[in-house]
Amino acid sequence: MTFHRRDILKAGASMMAIAAMPRSAQAQAAFAPKPGAWRQFEIVTRLDIARPEGKVQAWIPVPSVNEADWFKSAVSNWTTNGAASLKHDSKYKAGFVHAEWEGSQNPVIEVTSRIQTQDRSIDLDRPGKAAALADADRKLYTEPTSLIPTGGIVKQTSDKIVGSATTDMEKARKIFDWVVENSARNASTRGCGIGDIAAMLTSDNLTGKCADLNALYVGLARAAGLPARDVYGIRVAPSKFGYKSLGTGSAVITKAQHCRAEVYLSEFGWVPVDPADVRKVILEEPPANLTLDDPKVVAARAGLFGSWEGNWLAYNFAHDITLPGAKGPLLEFLMYPQAETTAGRLDCLDPDTFKYTIVAKELSV
Repeated sequence: MTFHRRDILKAGASMMAIAAMPRSAQAQAAFAPKPGAWRQFEIVTRLDIARPEGKVQAWIPVPSVNEADWFKSAVSNWTTNGAASLKHDSKYKAGFVHAEWEGSQNPVIEVTSRIQTQDRSIDLDRPGKAAALADADRKLYTEPTSLIPTGGIVKQTSDKIVGSATTDMEKARKIFDWVVENSARNASTRGCGIGDIAAMLTSDNLTGKCADLNALYVGLARAAGLPARDVYGIRVAPSKFGYKSLGTGSAVITKAQHCRAEVYLSEFGWVPVDPADVRKVILEEPPANLTLDDPKVVAARAGLFGSWEGNWLAYNFAHDITLPGAKGPLLEFLMYPQAETTAGRLDCLDPDTFKYTIVAKELSV
């Protein structure tokens, strides 16, 4: 990957100017999520297996996150011409509907979920004393996963980024800024990417999409001793702040999957971060290919360390998931519907063999 020194210098100057402002001024009107009214959405996922062979199985993620300040998952229901049940993985409690068909010529399932969500913002100018993270959660969110190691080149890179920083906030901010300044969104990456961060660092190719760039943040944070986690989900509505790149363009959200991230800081609790969306604004926000000092980028960069917009659904925090009954490999994450026939695992990004649609509708609360 080629880095442009002038962009990094501009970014440094921009962030110095932002740091000199009060938090209220940093959160420019262009991107300023704040907790307020809850919004309710209904999401319908319909799956059709175009070429069934023998026994067919499917696993459809459903919202499994409940966080009092920003997200509530309600019960999911389904209709199908097969057999289906709600299941959870044992480690992260990620929920999914497991469906099976024997001999059906047209396997179909439709899953309906309801969620409530609101904007989220942490006042980073007012540190306090957050509830302590349980020992089990601290272990879970600092340990490596199959594609997010915390040793080797990840640890070496993290140590260089963190440098002499002593507080958790300094470490978290330095890692966020480093990912923003040294990565890039790659429009040709399939889906949301796979998040193989050791391969990214070894190859010096820090490009990809949200599952790559936010996994990079999570891995570097964990290597620095900070609990961090990916949050896998999907956008359900346009951005109310006018960012076309940070919302949906229609009710059909089939390709709107998006992974966010969180880092746990003792003075604030879980803090939302999303360096991948900063790079998405840079690449895609009209007129496209913006610079780091563009006002839209500066506003998004300031907001996306400590804030989220509530136009998004959270499925789960899970990694390395074993799908019950599956013959295929572990899943690094569950953000797309999955399916298998006797011929093997279907490509969830190939509509010719694995057709599904996801539609979102906002409801009155």
